[in-house]
Amino acid sequence: MKINRYKREVSAAVAFVTLLVAVGIVKPSFFDAGNLRDLIINNAPTLLIAVGMTHIILVGQIDISVGSQFAVCSIAAGVLAKTGMPLPLFLVCVLVTGAAMGALNGALIGRLRLPSIIVTLAMLVLWRDALRWATEGAWVQNLPSNFQWFGLSQHSGEWLILAITVLIFVCFGWALRNTVAGRMVYAVGSDSEAARLAGINGPNVVFWVFVLMGALTGIAALLNAVRFSEIPGNSGVGLELKAIAAVVVGGTAISGGRGTLVGTFIGVALLGTIGTALTFVGINPFWEKAIQGAIILAALVSDVALGRLEKNGKSSIAGAAAA
Repeated sequence: MKINRYKREVSAAVAFVTLLVAVGIVKPSFFDAGNLRDLIINNAPTLLIAVGMTHIILVGQIDISVGSQFAVCSIAAGVLAKTGMPLPLFLVCVLVTGAAMGALNGALIGRLRLPSIIVTLAMLVLWRDALRWATEGAWVQNLPSNFQWFGLSQHSGEWLILAITVLIFVCFGWALRNTVAGRMVYAVGSDSEAARLAGINGPNVVFWVFVLMGALTGIAALLNAVRFSEIPGNSGVGLELKAIAAVVVGGTAISGGRGTLVGTFIGVALLGTIGTALTFVGINPFWEKAIQGAIILAALVSDVALGRLEKNGKSSIAGAAAA
């Protein structure tokens, strides 16, 4: 019964294991400890953004502006660090910057009821072009010594990034399933009208979900930026596709109301492994986007097919009961 309930997550897990086995057979060196460590650290920011995107999709919305928000927060982190601002303070400022951009999306979508796809598309272009105008395409350089890896050694910095990511993931995974706020997210995505009749303020839930998305994007941008000695102005290009793909592949219904963060984790692991796996087996890594697109399409077709099977199954049971 449990397996049937989480069949979408199980399907993604089977695909991930199959990928690992195939790569392991062709190139056992893929499982070198250094490569696995790099793979995990590289995908930690993506996982945080996918956590926020899961909440967005669960309420039946979409956010394709996260890549541009990621770039803005990355540049903000570098600029603030160069001012000599104390580390805890500029960490908070980066988080607030992301949350503010998310709040703008939330106000337009949740309060004014504008279509999320249109709003976030406009914001994707607006933030990216505004950043290009402000920086003139220049990278943030000459960062202070206490910026990279938070002033720690690379080994300690990597463990800190991993610890922060795991803590956030576990907290939101628990909250989504065990708190009133989490149940509201599922309720609004499942049936907004029924949620309203139950006393849930749907527009308010949508607003705060976008604020959460922005805040997590800020954290992800910071954790990514501290890995390098310079920050490019074009960070986060294509990140929205990867995050949305991971959530959908992990079993979250694009129509909202159904999905888990465990599934999202599997989706991030699967899509995050593909590029490196292609490199190891000697296939041109430019195929990564095409493969991601094919996986998204397969996941959507599977979701629709499973949804129809469930609907037909319920109809058959109802018919039998009526007879």
